[in-house]
Amino acid sequence: MASHIVGYPRMGPKRELKFALESFWDGKSSAEDLQKVATDLRRSIWKQMADAGIKYIPSNTFSYYDQVLDTTAMLGAVPDRYGWTGGEIGFDTYFSMARGNASVPAMEMTKWFDTNYHFIVPELGPSTKFSYASHKAVSEYKEANALGVDTVPVLIGPVTYLLMSKPAKGVEKSFSLLSLLGNVLPIYKEVIAELKAAGASWIQFDEPTLAMDLDSHQLQAFSDAYSELESSFSGLSVLIETYFADVPAEAYKTITALKGISGFGFDLVRGTKTLDLIKSSGFPAGKFLFAGVVDGRNIWANDLAASLSTLQVLEAVVGKDKLVVSTSCSLLHTAVDLVNETKLDSEIKSWLAFAAQKVVEVNALATALAGQKDEAFFSANAAAQASRKSSPRVTNEEVQKAAAALKGSDHRRATNVSARLDAQQKKLNLPILPTTTIGSFPQTMDLRRVRREYKANKISGEDYVKTIREEINKVVKLQEELDIDVLVHGEPERNDMVEYFGEQLSGFAFTVNGWVQSYGSRCVKPPIIYGDVSRPKPMTVFWSTMAQSMTARPMKGMLTGPVTILNWSFVRNDQPRYETCYQIALAIKKEVEDLEASGIQVIQIDEAALREGLPLRKSEQAFYLDWAVHSFRITNCGVKDTTQIHTHMCYSNFNDIIHSIIDMDADVITIENSRSDEKLLSVFREGVKYGAGIGPGVYDIHSPRIPSAEEIADRINKMLAVLETNILWVNPDCGLKTRKYAEVKPALTNMVAAAKVLRTQLASAK
Repeated sequence: MASHIVGYPRMGPKRELKFALESFWDGKSSAEDLQKVATDLRRSIWKQMADAGIKYIPSNTFSYYDQVLDTTAMLGAVPDRYGWTGGEIGFDTYFSMARGNASVPAMEMTKWFDTNYHFIVPELGPSTKFSYASHKAVSEYKEANALGVDTVPVLIGPVTYLLMSKPAKGVEKSFSLLSLLGNVLPIYKEVIAELKAAGASWIQFDEPTLAMDLDSHQLQAFSDAYSELESSFSGLSVLIETYFADVPAEAYKTITALKGISGFGFDLVRGTKTLDLIKSSGFPAGKFLFAGVVDGRNIWANDLAASLSTLQVLEAVVGKDKLVVSTSCSLLHTAVDLVNETKLDSEIKSWLAFAAQKVVEVNALATALAGQKDEAFFSANAAAQASRKSSPRVTNEEVQKAAAALKGSDHRRATNVSARLDAQQKKLNLPILPTTTIGSFPQTMDLRRVRREYKANKISGEDYVKTIREEINKVVKLQEELDIDVLVHGEPERNDMVEYFGEQLSGFAFTVNGWVQSYGSRCVKPPIIYGDVSRPKPMTVFWSTMAQSMTARPMKGMLTGPVTILNWSFVRNDQPRYETCYQIALAIKKEVEDLEASGIQVIQIDEAALREGLPLRKSEQAFYLDWAVHSFRITNCGVKDTTQIHTHMCYSNFNDIIHSIIDMDADVITIENSRSDEKLLSVFREGVKYGAGIGPGVYDIHSPRIPSAEEIADRINKMLAVLETNILWVNPDCGLKTRKYAEVKPALTNMVAAAKVLRTQLASAK
């Protein structure tokens, strides 16, 4: 019985690639040094899978930044502004597209489907010239082969690539990206031919857009693309891999009818209806079914007995020799190796499986299906499952009752937003185009060291508070010097915007090395929500009131919202997600009320991940938005009219949920706008009325590039063309934690200067 892994984390068990990338970007190491770290990581991953007994081992799932950007490089679809003149795409062009450089901005970055992974969005148009410009897929296949490991090269499928792209600047928004299918397929044919010549026997095409609601024209593109490629597949076995949701019946029918395809991969963890589809609609005779029964997006140990039962049902449908045990999606979205968690509570640890353990689970299921069940392994797994179900630390009846009581009622502030804004303005007395930042300021190595030493009891609580107080004071004074209107304390005490809160809430567990790639070299360490959530004591009041005492200007209290804490954690899978979200909302509500009682007049409750959790299927979206928006409103429904509630949202496509964002009923929203080429503003051009305060980000903080005051003023003017002057805020598009002060100071100086110039112009125009 065969086993397969869709993809694997590329950062390394201790973030080896992150540190190599950042050293290279800082000019502290060479390209050769970076390539050596990458080579060693790939070798260890392939060896690990081979040693575990995996038959279908992926290659070309490693990336120096992003797999979609790798595909752009493979297709030579480099935007003109990067000055690429042909030939094999090197690091300079590649990283300029990802991060920008001193003279040109980066390409847009947005969420990969409904995950917290960000991809670099291709920019395409009728004049895009495609050419085979990166041979990475072939070279990595050969590299594995030389190590004695026969791999399955993985390519992002041509239809998904085009559907995840956007029209290039200057190209009509209505331009059909699928019209470029005939232009990209010749490159795919070249890649296939080279892989075949190098000895590849299987190729995997990832086509996750098949799990979305596609129209007949889009479905036809799959038929057209793979019919065109069919002649190239001679002598090859081809897998079309889907993931993240159920595949709709029409899409299932379309792809299973394709000729020349040897196997189909389905996510049977999030796609439970696909299982019914396979059973009821049948499966094409003689084809392989890659059954994704091991969760690639969470860290809970697989219920091996339940998965084996599912596989046995499928075996009866497709036949013993055509069933392949697989992960539900790439393991990119989970932590790397549980072995490195030496400090994790032993009971909770027994409930978990990271990527390395999931590889073992996949093989154990395949072996059991073949009649060679590892009884000891299955027994230990059953004991862990039983322990998790019965553990008293999972359930808190008081919390469950409080959350259940929320479901049937609505929670809103009593007064409408325009009346609240008037009351707040009387109290805060802000200028037009008020300036603020999103929350965090740069975190230096010294700051991180102090937090580590305090955690390890190497410095006293008194010394720790003294150091953090000094840092907050520095950040406050800097903002006053820059003349920013609404201040933040810079969050020097925080490791991560979710982890920091999770550490102070009950029902959460934490890892030391449970890192997951978010974008580029940026990794996050999601907390694990294993039980009912409550707030034992105030979490931020001490630091926020300290910061407010240092200035006469308004100081924002900074919180992470319930939906973002949920979506950026590994969430328990033994109850509906909305129940966990309501529990978190009640905990944050207590914190909001304590901040207000302590004299904090502006409170920001970040919901950076609201859009990210939106289900891929339209039929499931209204229910999600209903409980997600409700959860946010629960947190602040009890505050006074004069307390100003802000929220912030990160990289995502918001236009389709703008009415839900309005329904959140925040007083002010700051939202990403700069990197997506002001895509957000188009929704207001189309007539959507927004009466609350709004700050579409005026510059991209994910790039080291420093925008000029003129450039920022130009962006603000574009906003003023579609938004009322009295609701517009001026701010960066995200927190400044990952930047250096040498970049932050001039960028914020220019931002404030731009706001002041426009205030003067607006005043003189009256």
